Amino acid sequence: MFTDTIPRPALLLGWAGVIPFALLTAASVLDIQPWSLDPTMALRAYGACILSFMGGAQWGVLLPREGGHAPFLRYLLSVLPALLAFLCLLIPSTAGLIGLIVGFLALLAYDLSTVRQGLAPRWYASLRVHLTLAVVALLGIRVLARL
Repeated sequence: MFTDTIPRPALLLGWAGVIPFALLTAASVLDIQPWSLDPTMALRAYGACILSFMGGAQWGVLLPREGGHAPFLRYLLSVLPALLAFLCLLIPSTAGLIGLIVGFLALLAYDLSTVRQGLAPRWYASLRVHLTLAVVALLGIRVLARL
């Protein structure tokens, strides 16, 4: 599918970003509340931050193109993850987690389209697929554990 070597810093920092998802999912499923922290709320908050960050990465993809004069729809699509992330913090816990899952999967599809169009490097697709699958699996474990 997509090849090219993933730069080491992107690989290491990308996977380091999955660690809080894993720790907070484990704490939530096992009902561990360190420092009186609600691990499910912390998981949603961290997920919202990361989803917003990833949407912002798409904004960054647009800036060098045509002097930043990309189509309005592309800019809109880069802002939607932050809006969805915020909404996921306002709605009930399980619905918020499901919303984050949907957001990460939708953003992955959009990211893959930017790679196919040559707007992002080919290695980005491989990195995003693996990281997104890990994050979605961890969020899904938390959702399923409390049904």
